[in-house]
Amino acid sequence: MTDVHHSHNPVDLAPGDEDEGRIGPRLIGYVVGLGLALLLTATSFFVAGTDLVWQPSIPVAIIVLAIAQMGVHLVFFLHITTGADNTNNVLALAFGIMIVVLVIGGTLWIMANLNHNMLPMDQIMRMQR
Repeated sequence: MTDVHHSHNPVDLAPGDEDEGRIGPRLIGYVVGLGLALLLTATSFFVAGTDLVWQPSIPVAIIVLAIAQMGVHLVFFLHITTGADNTNNVLALAFGIMIVVLVIGGTLWIMANLNHNMLPMDQIMRMQR
């Protein structure tokens, strides 16, 4: 029999089948991600609890910091990048976001419709007399 050596294309690897390689660079990436996440969290608490920031801009600042923290988590911990091997991950993320938007939007739509079509409480009380 012949001993065939198969070379693996890095694009064809399934999640978890990555080469074992050195752990140092991977650990550095996780530590940098943790540091950025902690920094963004501390900054959010600082912005919310201080008078150094213009008061009407606090919600906007917290939303911006939250979006930045989502980006840090996606890149450093979930490894969502622009590489060719991440197409399925990006599509799964987009599908998940679409489902969340549909559920929240549908809930708000139904609640607004119910609120619009219900009688006010004082009219209900008058009808019961």
